[in-house]
Amino acid sequence: MAKDILGEAGLHFDELNKLRVLDPEVPQQTIELKEECKDFVDKIGQFQKIVGGLIGLVDQLAKEAENEKMKAIGARNLLKSIAKQREAQQQQLQALIAEKKMQLERYRVEYEALCKVEAEQNEFIDQFIFQK
Repeated sequence: MAKDILGEAGLHFDELNKLRVLDPEVPQQTIELKEECKDFVDKIGQFQKIVGGLIGLVDQLAKEAENEKMKAIGARNLLKSIAKQREAQQQQLQALIAEKKMQLERYRVEYEALCKVEAEQNEFIDQFIFQK
């Protein structure tokens, strides 16, 4: 009965019959909560380590992907540059071919003219020889 009156007043006796302000179950619950909190903090620490490793791995993969992307862009630009160089070279060669064709035509006309002159000169020589 004294325990009930003291309980109503917020005072309790523990297992050693010491007078306590808290219910005897509260310290046990506090200890359990403390252990659970410690376990939770440990698990959070492990989680942070795992997440930190994952973030590091993802960052590394992102850097590698960026490097590969830059290599691909460089290769594509190089191919475009080579294609433009080939096109420019082809145009130069076509211009050279046209120039050589024109030169060939001039040489052909000159050759025909020289052949005509030669024929005229041979005819003149033949006439000169026959007249003597």
